[in-house]
Amino acid sequence: MGAAVNEALKELLDLLDLEQIELDIFRGRSPEERIQRVFGGQVAAQALVAAGRTVPKDRNVHSLHAYFIRPGDPSIPIVYNVERVRDGRSFTTRRVVAIQHGKAIFTMSASFHIPEEGIEHQATEMPEVPRPELLPHFQERMRAVVGDDPEWTAWLERPRPIDARYISPLTWEAHKDPSLRSAETNVWIRADAELPDDPLLHVVLAAYASDFTLVDTVLLAHGLAWGASNVMGASLDHAMWFHRPFRADEWLLYAQESPWSGGARGLARGQMFTESGDLVVSVVQEAMIRVTKSQNPR
Repeated sequence: MGAAVNEALKELLDLLDLEQIELDIFRGRSPEERIQRVFGGQVAAQALVAAGRTVPKDRNVHSLHAYFIRPGDPSIPIVYNVERVRDGRSFTTRRVVAIQHGKAIFTMSASFHIPEEGIEHQATEMPEVPRPELLPHFQERMRAVVGDDPEWTAWLERPRPIDARYISPLTWEAHKDPSLRSAETNVWIRADAELPDDPLLHVVLAAYASDFTLVDTVLLAHGLAWGASNVMGASLDHAMWFHRPFRADEWLLYAQESPWSGGARGLARGQMFTESGDLVVSVVQEAMIRVTKSQNPR
């Protein structure tokens, strides 16, 4: 299974290697899959790559703020236009607009900072959770829930670039057992192969992975699950802060919570910790969540 997953990671890295078509203009593509829209984490990751390609190597991204405006069409390329908003002595700011069919589908502002010495503290502590090696793969957990359902078999056997080990209940498990409902989710994540020593790449992969489970934390509180409930959802905005250097090919605990939902929207917050307990990333996302009257098949 490992070799197949490594191939999936190689494909993801290829998707992140954008084609430069003009000064500050880049083109990205999507996986060749029959899906309705482009995965939001992919667009955010590609936009961050585009921004990073226009910034001096001595500056590291420390934050991004993004809005998902329209669904992305996976059948055509995405064009990323980068605006050089500011080049200061310590900070660099970039704005990226992702375009398809002549319209903006996504915007992002990203800020980069030279390494500096300063005051330090970490008030939050990593939750006490089992080690990732003691936990089953996500596919194993899901297979125990859906059994031999042929509609799920191909999806579960598909290789994945990110290894995810859930400590908390899956949304499907909570959908079947109301006692498992919770507004908190803890999951270990890491890229499923060793990566080059490129700081931007590790940040980009964290941005990609950060969009997988945040909305699920909102659904988990209500016993809803994609494909099992009459629920429709889409990311609205996404913000991240990168506090310390880290490696995406080493285990990160993604601790998430949903403090609120209402008005067809849900808010989720997340923190990524290294195995040693260092807080390296903070994430906030709001999503549209609508419960429809009829069942929404997967």
